[in-house]
Amino acid sequence: MINQQILALCNQYQALLLAEDPALHIAIAPNPPAQFFEALRFICDKPVNVEYWPTEQLEKARHSRLPTSPDEPQENTAPVVQLLEETLLKAIQLRASDIHFEPMEQGYQIRFRVDGVLQLQPLLPTHLAAPLTARLKVLGNLDIAERRLPQDGQMAIEIEQHKCSFRIATLPVYHGEKVVLRLMSQTEQTFELTQLGMSSDDCTRFQRALANPQGMILVTGPTGSGKTITLYSALKILNQISSNVCSVEDPIEIPMHGLNQTQINSKAGLSFQSVLRALLRQDPDIIMVGEIRDGDTAEIAIKAAQTGHLVLSTLHTNSTAETVVRLEQMGVERWMLASALNIVVAQRLVRKLCPHCKQQLPDDIMLPSTLWGNALPHWRAVGCKRCYCGFYGRSALFEILLVDPSLQSAIARGISATEIETLARKLGMKTLFERGCEAVEQGLTTIEELYRVLGVPHG
Repeated sequence: MINQQILALCNQYQALLLAEDPALHIAIAPNPPAQFFEALRFICDKPVNVEYWPTEQLEKARHSRLPTSPDEPQENTAPVVQLLEETLLKAIQLRASDIHFEPMEQGYQIRFRVDGVLQLQPLLPTHLAAPLTARLKVLGNLDIAERRLPQDGQMAIEIEQHKCSFRIATLPVYHGEKVVLRLMSQTEQTFELTQLGMSSDDCTRFQRALANPQGMILVTGPTGSGKTITLYSALKILNQISSNVCSVEDPIEIPMHGLNQTQINSKAGLSFQSVLRALLRQDPDIIMVGEIRDGDTAEIAIKAAQTGHLVLSTLHTNSTAETVVRLEQMGVERWMLASALNIVVAQRLVRKLCPHCKQQLPDDIMLPSTLWGNALPHWRAVGCKRCYCGFYGRSALFEILLVDPSLQSAIARGISATEIETLARKLGMKTLFERGCEAVEQGLTTIEELYRVLGVPHG
């Protein structure tokens, strides 16, 4: 029987218990705190053998240490509360952004989204589905008795003395209820533009746009492309004592000191539009709108940008040029867009090659000259004990459209998205695919990963 005190201590210090008899055999990252060994001596009188492993190797090993058979005692005897806490702790340690709890015919499946890709966890017994779902609903203040309708909410739980916030959403499926958690606040976030993956010239363009006293800055891309982090990185630069910075969000994903953050509440009638109108009476200098979802919100935000405020927001479009067309489809006049827009940023996240196991194949990749003029190195994601399938972490690709006077007049004339992109490229804009090719040249990612995220371009 595994000593639960030792196991808890290993979890607390992100160590790995390799064996217990006849001596303790533990793996831990280099330079562990002295408190770990003091606590270990206190609860255990056995000899201890310690191995020092790289963080990546430890992380992957811990990822695979959940019980793999329904017959193992830990899985059957551990209380639901403990099992859930261990699952959430493992997800956080693996840098997961989402956790999927999925009832299946043959068992209860859990998957973690790590670096944008779902990773399967060991199957749990079917009988754990109902109590785990109920526990999650209790934490999220949802109706336990309601199993026929989708529900959503938020939950906060303390794990290893750290308060973690999650967005929770339930959905009735064939074998029960599926629950998805979105991790709202990661442990440490620097909010530095250069660390996100933005090139130095794009970073300069973006910071110049932030220096404008009024106008609109839009960050676009699909769900999970890192738009929120980019917005908060901008807000960190703008967050000064001399400025009144207000935001309206659904929900507030990252609380930030110095910001006046308002969360919408549809049930109480607190919508993006009503909060925006109220914010305009709060003497704001800078307004952040979490997302432009409809024409009313777009019109209020653009009018605010035209009347002396700097407005930042996000939008779901595939490229910078398509943003103008999307807003026009929402009912915003072209002349209003032309006068309000300062800069549009489109972004995607690509997985980074593991530096320990990546291989460069001898045959280079030649793309059509209309897409990329040079031969690209052919990288292979091998996979090793430090990474997941040859990748570790993600980096953002950015496409930045700076709206200068020539683009303003072109937008006002009603030119198409293709013509906007052509003009912007003449003015120095690099597309997402071109930024991706640069990342392949630098050995940061593979051409296959680029295709996975952006699709195969036509050229």
